[in-house]
Amino acid sequence: MTEPISFVPAPASLTEQAIAALRRAILSTRIAPGATVSEAEAAALTGLGKAPVRAALARLADEGLVQPMARRGWLVTPVTVRDIHEVFGLRALLEPEAARLAAGRVDEAALQRLDAVCRCGYDPADPESALAFLEANTAFHVAIADLAGNRRLARTLARLLDEAARLLVLGLSARDRTGEMRAEHGALIAALVAGDGARAAEAVAAEIETSRAMVLEALLRPDSATRVGT
Repeated sequence: MTEPISFVPAPASLTEQAIAALRRAILSTRIAPGATVSEAEAAALTGLGKAPVRAALARLADEGLVQPMARRGWLVTPVTVRDIHEVFGLRALLEPEAARLAAGRVDEAALQRLDAVCRCGYDPADPESALAFLEANTAFHVAIADLAGNRRLARTLARLLDEAARLLVLGLSARDRTGEMRAEHGALIAALVAGDGARAAEAVAAEIETSRAMVLEALLRPDSATRVGT
């Protein structure tokens, strides 16, 4: 009898490793918005060679996280008020509908999955902790989009929530809203389990607007360490 073939996932390439490390450094604001970084600095940060780092930076430029600067390295894309309103405005258009469609589709497995991401810890003094919490937040909202049954919606929201993560890290550095977000997620889960699409849509819309206000308040205050454009 022929033994079944065991498929082992291929290890991430050096470029993929560089992409993951640099993306995390940018989203966690370890590399601040508006900072410039050379390929040599990026290589030292990741512990990888210049070739994979160069390819990684080009990929991150496609994602809008960095911008090439002639003979000066790479600029980490600054945060602007327009960015904040565009990201949260698009979330407000898409996520309430996803929540409405997901209502009544929460089985026990989905409930456990949603509940698990609500328990992620957070240390206000640690930007990496903030990013870990927000990765769980992304998983929570993408899971809801998955339950809505629209794969393209889930993929679109995953990328949009990646953009929102950097903004939220900056916002959480000034005001810890993680407890409120856990409570909001609990209320949203209750509406989804009850099959109340209207209440689920209202809950996620309220969360988005509260988070938008938190980010704007944090980044526009006079003592903010992050310069924000219009």
